Amino acid sequence: MMRATIRSGFTSRRDRSQPCKEGRVKRKRCFSVDEVTVLQKKPKTTLDVPGNSDFFDGLPDDLIVFILCKLSSTAACPSDFINVLITCKRLNDLGLHPLVLSKASPKSFAISANNWSESAHRFLKQCADAGNVQACYTLGMIRFYCLQSRGSGAALMAKAAINSHASALYSLAVIQFNGSGGTKNHKDLKAGVALCARAAFLGHIDALRELGHCLQDGYGIRQNIAEGRRFLVQANARELASVLCLSTSSSAPSRPWLTWHAQDHHRHVMIGGSTGCPLLSDFGCNVPSPEAHPANRFLVEWFGLRGGVPGNGLRLCSHVGCGRPETRRHEFRRCSVCGAVNYCSRACQALDWKLRHKVECGPMQRWLAVVADADGDVEDRMVGVGGGDHDHAHVES
Repeated sequence: MMRATIRSGFTSRRDRSQPCKEGRVKRKRCFSVDEVTVLQKKPKTTLDVPGNSDFFDGLPDDLIVFILCKLSSTAACPSDFINVLITCKRLNDLGLHPLVLSKASPKSFAISANNWSESAHRFLKQCADAGNVQACYTLGMIRFYCLQSRGSGAALMAKAAINSHASALYSLAVIQFNGSGGTKNHKDLKAGVALCARAAFLGHIDALRELGHCLQDGYGIRQNIAEGRRFLVQANARELASVLCLSTSSSAPSRPWLTWHAQDHHRHVMIGGSTGCPLLSDFGCNVPSPEAHPANRFLVEWFGLRGGVPGNGLRLCSHVGCGRPETRRHEFRRCSVCGAVNYCSRACQALDWKLRHKVECGPMQRWLAVVADADGDVEDRMVGVGGGDHDHAHVES
């Protein structure tokens, strides 16, 4: 006869198993949420998967910012920098770091006028706010001349000029000479000469040439023909030196413009069919035309898309590498011989004369022929014919 063992809380074998199950359930419920999380299986990362290692997430931000600074400062076109920004979210965030944007080169935001948009405007504004003087100058030129926001454009160019940006100083000088954005009474010739002198001191070739013409003509400064002539010769020498520096890697036969012609040094002959701006033709050298700044290229493209007319009765500077428009009627000076071209500055006039206008100033040739038939005294009646930088037609306001 089976003896019934009576224990507290138990009456049978079946009854003894039930309290144990209840006890186990109670023990599981005693674990906290954090303890349960620790007991879960840790998911694998890309570092744990063989053959699929990616250490990019482990790189510190400082190192990536340093690399992006190098990239933005050496970018040859906007796509070189933009393609990195659209790679991933982390590169996009670090690529828009103020330190990276402050180091960006002018070519990294040399946006074409065809691709101008609100996002491009915002990107240039971010670069300018980060302290990038090139972006301040470029956006200032676009706002002043293209978007007709005179105040903000001039303020951005002034911000770049304060940081010794030579092109910004020269552009402000042109604005002062012409009274751009205002009336004719807003011209300040002395301020323009002072800004030109500062830009010339920083090595700006056009400013040095403009200063030379001001000294020769007594425009905004006491006339000093000898000093002005010296500045013009120095501008030619600096331009030749800049071209030589850019072509140091090339051999002599690849630079046909640097050729002496003892018999034909007075004629603007292109050796080998190459095109150039013969600024040193008096010495037998044909110097290629200088590369335009991205801001000037944008102006040329912007108004070229609009038919080359900046507004009703307004004209563009006739120098192909300038692109500056008039802000009021008859603001720019025109050629006193043919009256068909006009220039924002004497530097643009001198460059365009030797680049193309000397052979296009047709009325001057017809006028000389009439004078020659009349009395044969041509030399005394020729306007602006001579050597060096005097070899151009006069420009009148």
